[in-house]
Amino acid sequence: MKLIERVDYLNRLIRLKGTPDIKIITGLRRSGKSELARSYIDWIKGNFTDDNIIYIDFYNLKYEKLKTYRALYDYIENHKIEGKNNILIIDEVQLCEKFELAINSLYNSRKYDIYITGSNAFLLSSDLSTLFTGRYIEVPVYPFDLSEYCRYYDLDVGTPGLLDKYIADGGLAGAYLYNDKEDQIAYIKDVYNTIIHRDLVEKHGIKEVALLDSLSEYLMDNIANLTSASKIVTTFKQGKAETNHITIGNYLKYLCSAFIFYKVKRYDIRGKKYLQTSDKYYLCDLCFRYALLGTRNMDYGRAYENAVAIELLRRGYGIYVGKIYQKEVDFVAMKQNEKLYIQVSDNISEQETLDRELSPLRAIKDSYPKILIANTGHEDYDIEGIKILDITRWLLNSHK
Repeated sequence: MKLIERVDYLNRLIRLKGTPDIKIITGLRRSGKSELARSYIDWIKGNFTDDNIIYIDFYNLKYEKLKTYRALYDYIENHKIEGKNNILIIDEVQLCEKFELAINSLYNSRKYDIYITGSNAFLLSSDLSTLFTGRYIEVPVYPFDLSEYCRYYDLDVGTPGLLDKYIADGGLAGAYLYNDKEDQIAYIKDVYNTIIHRDLVEKHGIKEVALLDSLSEYLMDNIANLTSASKIVTTFKQGKAETNHITIGNYLKYLCSAFIFYKVKRYDIRGKKYLQTSDKYYLCDLCFRYALLGTRNMDYGRAYENAVAIELLRRGYGIYVGKIYQKEVDFVAMKQNEKLYIQVSDNISEQETLDRELSPLRAIKDSYPKILIANTGHEDYDIEGIKILDITRWLLNSHK
């Protein structure tokens, strides 16, 4: 398999080296967490030859006997070298029973620089504060972005149909090993089914598996549309599927906690407050929609909006759906003191479409940057101070 160095993630770990926090690498199953850990080990070996690396991969039978917290703790303590920087890296930590007891004890000893990865459904963001009594830093990992996809296949911005090809193929690098499209889809479905039917069902004891499947497919079919648990219940009941808003609300939370979907809340731009009614859900990688639903009800404008949402999250922004009067701004993106207002569109060659997309941005009266990202095929330009960016070029600039 061709390996692509994930520069941003690796640099993040490099910056965190030696900090006292527990570094927790999270993300979708098969998104590259284990490869990132191995790349980091290679970097340490190449730059700090005197460091003592204690590496445990619980998918390797070599470490089968360490799957209780006491055995894990004793093994690590026995492999510690006094006077050296002891770096502990554990892959698939959830396979060790009560692993958090060992990790917290090792953390409290202040003798280790600790990094762990785990299966998405068993090491959830919502669980971290409960599992770890000490300080931790979460390092979220996403599937390949467009620039990584291009590096893998030796493509560039001039490749015909590049954006739509990337959206259909997705960012799960394991699928790239298969030359036949049917085999790629089979791989993607296998990843999806493992997350839904094994991880989530097992962790949460879900009985209504068919309902969970229906909900996931509903969200895939409605990416970038405002929705709520109550609205979904009403839709399902119209289709003769009995459920309630509590069950749907729980299932929505499970799907998001496993990084299949990302929930985006609404934000009142004028009132500067968050709104509680209706949210949007974006799919972690559009390859799942293609694999499960094909091109049924395909809306490229919403697909591009989904791609922009995930890319903004990759770049470290918190994102919200903006409301300004009765208009909607696709994204209010915030990071520290930075704020961006972003609209996303497919084709803005028609003046009517362009005016419609610019209208919400024109209604905002503050001085923060306003951006329209569209499938223009052109270099960047601006209209009345609003930047018009080509979506392919914008996605390719992820490392700049």
